[in-house]
Amino acid sequence: MANAASAPIDIDTPPAALEGLRVLDLSGAMGNYCGKMFADMGADVILVEPPRGTRLRFEPPFLGDVAGSERSLAYAYHNTSKRGVTLNLDTTDGQHLLRKLVATADLVIETEKPGVMQARGLGYKALSDIRPGVVVVSITPFGQSGPYAQYESEDLIGLALGGLLYLGGYPDAAPTRVYGNQAYLCASIYGAVGALLAVLEAESSGTGQHVDVSMQECVVLALENAVQFYDLEGTVRKRYTGEQRFAGTGSFECKDGYVYLMAGGIGANMFWARSVDWLSDEKIPGVERLRGEEWTKVDFLKSNEAKQYFREMFVPWSKTKTKAYLYHEGQRRHIPIAAINAPVDLLDNKQLQHRKHFVEVMHHLRDKPMVMPGAPYKLSETPWCIQRPAPRLGEHNAEIYAECGVNSADLQRLASAGVV
Repeated sequence: MANAASAPIDIDTPPAALEGLRVLDLSGAMGNYCGKMFADMGADVILVEPPRGTRLRFEPPFLGDVAGSERSLAYAYHNTSKRGVTLNLDTTDGQHLLRKLVATADLVIETEKPGVMQARGLGYKALSDIRPGVVVVSITPFGQSGPYAQYESEDLIGLALGGLLYLGGYPDAAPTRVYGNQAYLCASIYGAVGALLAVLEAESSGTGQHVDVSMQECVVLALENAVQFYDLEGTVRKRYTGEQRFAGTGSFECKDGYVYLMAGGIGANMFWARSVDWLSDEKIPGVERLRGEEWTKVDFLKSNEAKQYFREMFVPWSKTKTKAYLYHEGQRRHIPIAAINAPVDLLDNKQLQHRKHFVEVMHHLRDKPMVMPGAPYKLSETPWCIQRPAPRLGEHNAEIYAECGVNSADLQRLASAGVV
């Protein structure tokens, strides 16, 4: 049922994992990363945008801090390896063209409000009548059903109603949103997982299905054990940013930034003696006081007295040491301590450099390539690879619509009518 992708095949390059799969990415910011995951693994992903472009094209930051539909860095990242067409799905001709594209597709990704695609005559039932094996993934804020299904939403609302926003920020301030569209990305990742499972089943049965993804439910899954804490103990987890939960546990300033140390507290008592030995070896004044019996008691470690003493003893020393020193020495001593890296630190990180995590991608408005994160996994036989930069608006209209029997004269007519 899979279709051959249009990209030229290099006989010296191993086949990509999803080579031969065709995907129509009709989504916006909530689903473009889902399509990217398929595209960078070799699927022929066709980004279908409105004639003025997907909303993500107008999301900052912009190349050179100048706004423009071809300058969004978010768009450039989330749409690598895709081909791109423009298409107005609110027109009869546009709907007719999409049906032609669906006839050759294995997977359709969409993020419209529930009922919108059906009103256009492009709902799952209509598309499966065209191609019985097609899988349709609908990524929406609250899923296809329920009292919230028609509510408007965005990333911030997904974080809030999913519960994750409550856990972010400082305890004495309002909840703080984590950087980036993390709720959108969470929905995209789970959308990709559900899509891949459905496509795998369709390959064997010949019958596709509708995959219904709720962003809110995806965010709930990111709460770790917060729900279980309340269910089992009646304890509501709270925000701890900037706070020492226990003496020896929290963020501490160092010479070139901050580190996170977990030397004491629930589940960390085994590290207390090792940490005290380390500080003793460093000849830090007052460290011997940390060997008293009271420091093995969680209630004492929670006290302001214990936390204040540890900080006043530890920070003057830690501010003379770099993140790298503290991290590697802590690792050597089997103590949980980690550098709190800024983005600039990641580019210089030796582990990421060794694994060649960051990749270079060209952009038609730049002479030099852009640096982007690569995949967090490596497949030995079917490697991940960015096939091409994100498409310019309508870049592949002629190429892809020609496959549907649309000649240049028809394409010009459709463009004049606002269909493409």
